[in-house]
Amino acid sequence: MPLRWSSKLGFVIAGVLSTHAAHSAEADWPCVQRRVVELSVAQMWAGPPVDTTANQWRDDPGIASLARTLASRRTSLEKASAAIEDFGNSAGPEKDEKLTLLFAGLFELINAERRRIINGIERYARKQKDLAREISETSRNLRQDTKPTPERTALEQKLYWATRIYDERNRALTYVCESPVLLEQRAYALAQEISRHLK
Repeated sequence: MPLRWSSKLGFVIAGVLSTHAAHSAEADWPCVQRRVVELSVAQMWAGPPVDTTANQWRDDPGIASLARTLASRRTSLEKASAAIEDFGNSAGPEKDEKLTLLFAGLFELINAERRRIINGIERYARKQKDLAREISETSRNLRQDTKPTPERTALEQKLYWATRIYDERNRALTYVCESPVLLEQRAYALAQEISRHLK
């Protein structure tokens, strides 16, 4: 890497290290959004009592299949709403019980997906911290030895690419951090739609 990159990298490194320091205060959670690992049934559901640990919804193949369809982000909210309406209309005298089980399944599936995403974000953040330490160490080595040598050129290349990777990952993380919030919003919207069909 030509030496003309050095001044630019100085500014980027400063940003990397300050961001890393800010994230360290929040342990392994790098998102602006508040870390909420488990959703609350009470905040989403005003219908009959729900036992989210019973897994009774899995015993009914129809309910289990629909819960998985509704939980999938590939299913639009419009299609999900229509599917819930069709299910409610065909549920018969046990309508409220079946709708409650449907919510229990949907809630469990979305909660589990959110946990996986949150765990992934934390692993991602730890890798970013490791990369930030590598950038800091490489930068320190460059400051200590200012002579133009093949070794220095190699370090400059290493620093350039490490900084670029860090920056690109940080930009990607901004979007990933939205995922738990979007899933929470989806769970709430579908819970309200299911509730609307209770007797």
